[in-house]
Amino acid sequence: MDLLLPYLSAFVVGLLGGVHCVGMCGGIVGALTFGLPEQNRASILGMMPFQLAYNLGRISSYVVAGAIMGGVGVLLAQFMPVYMAQQVLLVIAGLFMVLLGLYLAGWWMVLNRVERAGGAIWKRLEPIGRKLMPVRSPGQALAIGLIWGWIPCGLVYSMLVNAVSAGGVWQGALLMLAFALGTLPNLLLMGTLAGAAARLAESALARQVAGAMVILFGLYTLWSAF
Repeated sequence: MDLLLPYLSAFVVGLLGGVHCVGMCGGIVGALTFGLPEQNRASILGMMPFQLAYNLGRISSYVVAGAIMGGVGVLLAQFMPVYMAQQVLLVIAGLFMVLLGLYLAGWWMVLNRVERAGGAIWKRLEPIGRKLMPVRSPGQALAIGLIWGWIPCGLVYSMLVNAVSAGGVWQGALLMLAFALGTLPNLLLMGTLAGAAARLAESALARQVAGAMVILFGLYTLWSAF
């Protein structure tokens, strides 16, 4: 059970982070949905292949990023004893989880600075995604999803810090896969339940409850480190 706990935690954080996903990616989902051919927008079944392709691309990018960060963690661990490296990485992961909870709840937006730091990569990728619009095939949707996965996002970046402490390349990739699957229900439903999703994102109580639960995950990670 202890081996599965980091992945379960990542999934739950992705699920709780839905209030942030609605605000952060709601505009993107809306633009992609309304840019589809009219015959595909006419029904949920018509939209679903495109929505699944968008999200498959996004999830794939998260998994690749998680593998990279897991590899970074292995490299860092070579510069100190294994037990000490594990403790240091867990402390960093726990601290970022607490910061993420504060960010989701709207109590302290320090992760906005992290998002701005990732803007340099996004400036190079965003024009490529724009050239793929409007979407006319699931293949195009998949390509846009691959680019979408690199949009600057404090929620994603916090989980990537956790991937550093996952224990290796495959573990980092699996952690980000679990997180991405947690975000999937909110992003798939966003197009069909846009009004309800927007109200959820605007609810201070929903954001604060989600943030508080993520903070508890972070505190548990810090406790585990010691």
